[in-house]
Amino acid sequence: MEKNDNHARRRKGGLITMPFIFANEITEKLAVVGFNTNMISYLTTQLHMPLTKAANTLTNFGGTSSLTPLLGAFIADSYAGKFWTISVASMIYQIGMITLTLSAVLPQLRPPPCKGEEVCEEASSGQLAVLYISLLLGALGSGGIRPCVVAFGADQLDKSDPKQTTKTWSYFNWYYFVMGASMLVAVTVLVYIQDNVGWGLGLGIPTIAMFISIIAFIVGYPLYQNFDPCGSPFTRLIQVIVAAFRKRNIPHTDFLYRNDELDASISLGGRLHHTEHMKFLDKAAILTEEENNKKPNLWRLSTVHRVEELKSIIRMGPIWASGILLITAYSQQGTFSLQQAKTMDRHLTKSFQIPAGSMSVFTILTMLTTTAFYDRVFIRIARRFTGLDRGISFLHRMGIGFVISTLATLVAGFIEIKRKNAAKAHGLMEYSSAIIPISVFWLVPQYSLHGMAEAFMSIGHMEFFYDQAPESMRSTAMALFWTSISIGNYVSTLLVTLVHKFTSGPNGSNWLPDKNINKGKLEYFYWLITLLQLINLIYYILCAKFYTYKPVQVYDKGDSSSEENQVELSSAI
Repeated sequence: MEKNDNHARRRKGGLITMPFIFANEITEKLAVVGFNTNMISYLTTQLHMPLTKAANTLTNFGGTSSLTPLLGAFIADSYAGKFWTISVASMIYQIGMITLTLSAVLPQLRPPPCKGEEVCEEASSGQLAVLYISLLLGALGSGGIRPCVVAFGADQLDKSDPKQTTKTWSYFNWYYFVMGASMLVAVTVLVYIQDNVGWGLGLGIPTIAMFISIIAFIVGYPLYQNFDPCGSPFTRLIQVIVAAFRKRNIPHTDFLYRNDELDASISLGGRLHHTEHMKFLDKAAILTEEENNKKPNLWRLSTVHRVEELKSIIRMGPIWASGILLITAYSQQGTFSLQQAKTMDRHLTKSFQIPAGSMSVFTILTMLTTTAFYDRVFIRIARRFTGLDRGISFLHRMGIGFVISTLATLVAGFIEIKRKNAAKAHGLMEYSSAIIPISVFWLVPQYSLHGMAEAFMSIGHMEFFYDQAPESMRSTAMALFWTSISIGNYVSTLLVTLVHKFTSGPNGSNWLPDKNINKGKLEYFYWLITLLQLINLIYYILCAKFYTYKPVQVYDKGDSSSEENQVELSSAI
């Protein structure tokens, strides 16, 4: 009877669960991107914020939304599990969306419209409080959805089955593809509705869609493969550090403590093999005479597997940090690139023009095209030369993304010079709201390069975290992915603030002026980011060169108790 139950449990999951899981992420992205893409316009035209304050508000919100996944991942991995964390977080997100929609609908929650040449009245503290509360609820909801959905979806595929190994790596490509498709709808349909119909309807649509997705996700519960939470991963990491510190004066030995029964719940897919790096942490696994034949006190004695969990996280740190500046570069699309687009000719026909907020459609289209090409064509060709199921290693994939992102900001600087030359040639330098007779399609190269960089770097980054993190900490690993996005947004805020402060001239000149970007030096700002990215690329190459992949010791499915059936997978690429 027990064998039948286990067999039935293993049959759960698979591709049939993906529509239920993806529906939740699609609507979350639809809501976030639908507002975030056009938020700079909402803050400047509806709430009458100065440009730099609005830009920093936008990046701070993006940063906070990407920081809360740490909290969501902690709850999922430690206590609630991924399914219940996603469900509750989605409900919190739903409340935030309803509040946000009301803030856009009710006139009392925003300042009166500008009249002629009068100085516009900025939003009051009370009006901003309602906005920030709704954004905070959205950020908390996102914190439970983002790190868990991608890991929960990957959990539905059996990674110990060779037939599903390729599907696992394709999963990350198609997860990002589906997410990008929802973003495409957001930056076209929703932005158009917001600009031409109203913010109430533009936010109401994703609010209703979010409600439907919550129902769909919960309905799929019987199909999901759920893994019980294994206790706080952060506690385990701290226990290793404390145990190693307490035994710091004990000499090294090759005989280290292993306990498969103790580690059973956190090593379902295999036991981490001992590595020779960071040997000072190995002291946590030294078994003293006092501890022999006693129940282990985990604050004094850790298993090799738990020590290697901490080593894996530490090894991932430098690679994690390298992704921050790419987000800093990418975030300029929603602020200064959007302001560039507003000053350019956006007409497709005499009667229709592209909303400035929809210019990111070129980023998304390029990302979607590159991702599909990578998964359907590039991997198959690369696999012939490398022998890897995923085509090339995720470190190589990320490196390509870094190179493309550096080119994107380099190109952006030259395009800004062309835009300002056109403004100067037509005598429009002094008019901040004038439409310069230069096509907005000149911005397509920089938007497209960012999209191509995202298809390589962001998906590679996600693959890296999922594959190299300890299996009991995969939600936490996905949270690290979103945390790098958070810090990248905060770095953007800091960079904009410092550049705005230190480039101010006595005559009011500035690289990043509040009122009229025609008088600024935006190209210098883009090239400053290019220089920082070039330094970051060199740093990344060094980190990737010396990175050690985690080695895993798995058991043959036929007999997990036999030492003879143990198989070591080095994961070296």
